[in-house]
Amino acid sequence: MSAPPPAPVPPHPVPTPASPALFTAAAAARLHAHAPYSRFLVGAALRTADGTVFVGANVENAAYPQGQCAEASAIGAMVAGGAKRIAEIVVIGAPADPNVDASGLCTPCGGCRQRLREFSAPDTLIHVAGPEGVRATFTMDQLLPFSFGPDNLSF
Repeated sequence: MSAPPPAPVPPHPVPTPASPALFTAAAAARLHAHAPYSRFLVGAALRTADGTVFVGANVENAAYPQGQCAEASAIGAMVAGGAKRIAEIVVIGAPADPNVDASGLCTPCGGCRQRLREFSAPDTLIHVAGPEGVRATFTMDQLLPFSFGPDNLSF
């Protein structure tokens, strides 16, 4: 009996230029984050196919599970604005203190990956950035391979 083939590994993400306006909108939203507990500020800006931009910031709460991620905030604004599809998103995260190491990637959490999946195509670009610029770009399929989404419920 032979061993099963290894699971496919997504290609390594590379920085891909995001629209300067989208990056600027995410950076501005990050500055409005409410993060008194973690002191880690996150902003997100997403663009729909018609070019409309929606932003969000992380909003922490003293009752920790009640907080909201920047991506979820931006998606909520998009849905409230009548849109249902993400064409591209920039997520910028870094500590509030510029003297703290911020070199790691601030990728969307598991819950936000699923939220993004609900409103994205497999090739939707997710740009992960720090205050200085985009650090890596993923497609939705790279960020959440073998995902469960609306198409799985199309019986």
